[in-house]
Amino acid sequence: MRAPLSWLREYVDLPAGETGRDVQEKLVAAGLEVETVEQLGADLKGPLVVGQVLAIEELEGFKKPIRYCQVDVGDANGTGEPQNIVCGARNFAVGDKVVVSLPGAVLPGDFVIAARKTYGRVSEGMICSGDELGMGDEGSHGIIVLPPEHEVGTDAIGLLQLVDEVLDIAVTPDRGYCLSLRGIAREVATAYGLPLRDPALLDVPGPNADGHPVQVADPMGCDRFTARRVRGVNPDAASPIWLRRRLQKAGMRPISLSVDIANYVMLEIGQPLHTYDASRIQGAIGVRRAEQGEKLTTLDDVERVLDAEDLVITDDRGVIGLAGVMGGAHTEIADGRGGDGRDGTTDVVVEAAHFDAISIARTSRRHRLATEASRRFERGVDPEAASAAAQRTVDLLVLLGGGTADEGVTEVITPSAPHSLAMPADHPDKVAGVAYGRETVVRRLQQVGCDVYGQDELVVTVPSWRPDLTDPNDLAEEVLRLEGYANLPSTLPRPPAGRGLTERQRLHRRVGRALAAAGYVETLNPPFLSDAVWDQLGLAAEDPRRGTTHLVNPLSDEEPALRTTLLPGLLATLRRNVGRGATDLALYETGLVFLPSGSGKAAARLPVDRRPTAEEIAGLDAALPQQPRRAAVVLAGAREQAGWWGEGRRATWADAVEAGRTVAAAAGVELVVRNDERAPWHPGRCAALLVLVDGEERPAGHAGELHPRVVKALGLPERTAAMEIDLDVLERAMPGPVPAPRLSTFPVATQDVALVVDADVPTAEVRAALVQGAGELLEDIRLFDVFTGEQLGEGRKSLAFALRFRAPDRTLTAEEASTAREAAVAVAVERTGATLRG
Repeated sequence: MRAPLSWLREYVDLPAGETGRDVQEKLVAAGLEVETVEQLGADLKGPLVVGQVLAIEELEGFKKPIRYCQVDVGDANGTGEPQNIVCGARNFAVGDKVVVSLPGAVLPGDFVIAARKTYGRVSEGMICSGDELGMGDEGSHGIIVLPPEHEVGTDAIGLLQLVDEVLDIAVTPDRGYCLSLRGIAREVATAYGLPLRDPALLDVPGPNADGHPVQVADPMGCDRFTARRVRGVNPDAASPIWLRRRLQKAGMRPISLSVDIANYVMLEIGQPLHTYDASRIQGAIGVRRAEQGEKLTTLDDVERVLDAEDLVITDDRGVIGLAGVMGGAHTEIADGRGGDGRDGTTDVVVEAAHFDAISIARTSRRHRLATEASRRFERGVDPEAASAAAQRTVDLLVLLGGGTADEGVTEVITPSAPHSLAMPADHPDKVAGVAYGRETVVRRLQQVGCDVYGQDELVVTVPSWRPDLTDPNDLAEEVLRLEGYANLPSTLPRPPAGRGLTERQRLHRRVGRALAAAGYVETLNPPFLSDAVWDQLGLAAEDPRRGTTHLVNPLSDEEPALRTTLLPGLLATLRRNVGRGATDLALYETGLVFLPSGSGKAAARLPVDRRPTAEEIAGLDAALPQQPRRAAVVLAGAREQAGWWGEGRRATWADAVEAGRTVAAAAGVELVVRNDERAPWHPGRCAALLVLVDGEERPAGHAGELHPRVVKALGLPERTAAMEIDLDVLERAMPGPVPAPRLSTFPVATQDVALVVDADVPTAEVRAALVQGAGELLEDIRLFDVFTGEQLGEGRKSLAFALRFRAPDRTLTAEEASTAREAAVAVAVERTGATLRG
């Protein structure tokens, strides 16, 4: 909600020197979230004046139409002579009043105005549009054309209210009353201890039998409906500058007088309104639930098929509006500019109603149609403000549109009692841990608008504009925030001994730290994806990863499914960063994937009017997907940067495999790596990652280089590599708590060994054999060379390993190290058919 400070001052007499930043500080202390304070016109400097176009000369010979204008600016230029200005806009004519920036003026964006030669003529200033003055589109779609009553030479900065401060407030769902200047002004008045001039306190005539007939068939959906009629409105009347500027500052676009007035009153009082062309309404206005399959063309020219739960506005011919959301195109107000074959609207029916918040919220989401009206109704609108809002709208239509208000007033009201709560007077004290006392509690609740009675046990009647106050804790929160959250004492809780993170949580943290230490950057990606991504990843039709869980109400229709792998989100992040110039990337993510349970049953919609039964909850649990946690990495570009220290190195499939080993090492698990084929990896550069669980090898993940077709389909850099591993499988493979490493103080003994094996023997199998044969003295093993050549023979390769031996309690002799090396070679020879090279 955007609230101009100049508008707030109409309702609260703020100190003269108070700035938007000062008001922001007060509101934040009271619990409102003021995101920014926009300084309008801070970089604007005059002279900026009203001018009148005296003559226009059309310049020819240019690629676009150019006009050379003579503009009278009075004495603003110091000479009284007309200004000669070159302009390319065409939405003004001789005699029009326009806004002129004279030489020396500075417009937003540090745009300095000076006399200069252009298109063969000297231009002595500029005729301004709304965009050039930082106003946005003020409705003219070009040069600002002012009403004729403004005098030539008048200062346009003040006339157009170009200098102001606008508070941008993030209104939470429980503070719907702050979606109006009335609500925000109430908070400002409370924060400063000043009186409030309530714009809803108007003299409103009582209902009578002469108003437009209204029939409410669903009083639960609509408990209040006010209808007023104004005749003889001038369809050519334009909204005055002050009205248009206030709408613009509040973030709304001026449209026409009737619509602008309805929007203005909504922003002022918080009551959404709708104006109908009375000549297009046939019979009584009705409120009912829609019939299944009924159709309505709304104001956005979209034909909508209605649901039986939708609340609609009707006349004798059918549906004319979606209650609380958007009106229908058939009864739309027509202005005097024509264009649709209709005469301008002269008779207007004003609707001010109160609709059920839940019903409006469901209709808005069902039709994916969020409007300013629905946003307010679903957060709670003051039902007592409907009559005042209708009266305010009628007054403005009479004042600005030249209409005449009908004496008839229609009000359909479902009687309801004010909502009252009982609360101990010391309840806020117990919640806050601060002794406020009864007087402070009563005073703060009265400032909110509550009526308070009683001594030790308070009976609190909440105001009609605060439907969020439903519990004593809500009342306590009001006392706390008005007294100041900053004044609450801060006490650190004392954690009980013997508790902390679970082993599972420790594992997840160790994995994240290990990948970060290896140079990977963490990303957090949404768990939603499109089914089209499976084709891009080259998954077969029967691949189980295609079996996704779909959401009934996705955030985006393009991504309705929950992920079964982390790779799509990571690869999308990689592509986005590459597109922004980051060429060398190593990203990782840990998160849940969602695997269908296999029951084939969709989750049932649970009732909201009662507590679900145990069977219903069990059925809901059975339909939930399995949610294992995984870790994944993606790499592209250089893994090691080049520099004065030497050449760099590109990331390869081996780095992805090493990332898998890094994750496994964080879990204290030995990883078995074998060649494999699995989409989306390259069939010749894909490794299966396996671990031992209860003595049996279990697949934990895959790593390698992505298939070239996948790289092309997703727009990724060449030879992009990726790894994904199941942390739940690693957890089952863990032998127990990971022991801290013991550092021996005795020297290391290094032995190298080169083994010749068949080319199809996996390196991992040779390594595993060496590890098994070397025994407990082996501290580390590293492959440092792979060689193929004619001297080895066709189909053969040489693998050279460096073995590091160390004993924890003594210095190893050369004989002990050699014996361990020979034992390792013997096992490798037996299991892989290797021969010792050289």
